[in-house]
Amino acid sequence: MIRLQRRAAPSRWMVLLSPVLALAVTSLFGVLLFTFLGKDPAAGLRVFLLTPLENVRGWSEVGLKMTPLLLCAVGLAICYRANVWNIGAEGQLVAGGLAAGATALLATPDSPRLFVVLVVLAGMAAGACWAALTAWLRDRFNANEILVSLMLTYVAQLLLLYLVHGALKDPQGYNFPYSRMFEAAAGLPRLLPPNRVHIGFAVACGVAVLAWVFVFRSRLGFQLLTAGEAPMAARYAGFSTRLGIWMSLLICGALAGLAGAFEVAGPIGQLTPSISPGYGFAAIIVAWLGRLNPIGCIPAAFLMAMIYIGGELSQSRLGLPTAITGVFQGMLLLALLCADTFIHYRLSWKSWKPSPR
Repeated sequence: MIRLQRRAAPSRWMVLLSPVLALAVTSLFGVLLFTFLGKDPAAGLRVFLLTPLENVRGWSEVGLKMTPLLLCAVGLAICYRANVWNIGAEGQLVAGGLAAGATALLATPDSPRLFVVLVVLAGMAAGACWAALTAWLRDRFNANEILVSLMLTYVAQLLLLYLVHGALKDPQGYNFPYSRMFEAAAGLPRLLPPNRVHIGFAVACGVAVLAWVFVFRSRLGFQLLTAGEAPMAARYAGFSTRLGIWMSLLICGALAGLAGAFEVAGPIGQLTPSISPGYGFAAIIVAWLGRLNPIGCIPAAFLMAMIYIGGELSQSRLGLPTAITGVFQGMLLLALLCADTFIHYRLSWKSWKPSPR
């Protein structure tokens, strides 16, 4: 009889191999899914794993998708390291995009090129303020941050819908729920014109490196790690658990708001009823796939960006439904959770013996 036996110490090899094993299992189930849907499995995997990287434009689109995923994942990794279970990065992204878009609408044809800095700062401030609501409720009333941050996501989305249907709607837009297009001064410069990838991609990679230094090479980062992994030891050392809650949520909110600002000032170029296709939720998978390490989130965000683009290509080339992206994300998360089990447990064989009567 096969059973799970707890390891004496966590397996370092499984910590490293767990994401790779999860990707292999996801690919296997992808083959079964394509076969069940009557599609060629080889063609399906090719669309997801190879087609996005066949040319410069494909690499550009991968970088574009990576940017919000990486920023949100780095912020979430910091929160989870501090034992703060923030599920509301999507709402913080929307809040940041909304504030950044409202600021961008103030630009005129004569605005200086550095006006985009104000747009980005407005997005970061709004994301941090939205996360501060969760921090305040957790700190003041001991509210569950999982529920609070998740519910605030829907509040942010409804606020966006209200404003693009009202005060921020383009008066010359034939009553469509969109703002007017932003001026050039409020847009992000592109890295590889005419491709859409913008300077935000380089900023996101730089943020991941700085976050790694902060978490693993700074005193405040050490306090966050201690408060998350050993709260009693943190209190004994005089570290403030309240500081960990506020700092982690504010950092995560600012980075998610930065992601929202990059979305509206980059590829979208205006405020629309939907800023994000779920980057904030997908970033949860990215954070865990990256082992809650800001540097590890870079390849994890690359993989998730591939899934997003592969899902879009599979709709046009294979005729698959739009839900295929979410299906692959769900399979990857489930496979990762199952693989992570073997970090602390291993399979053992126990011979079955009938019980004496």
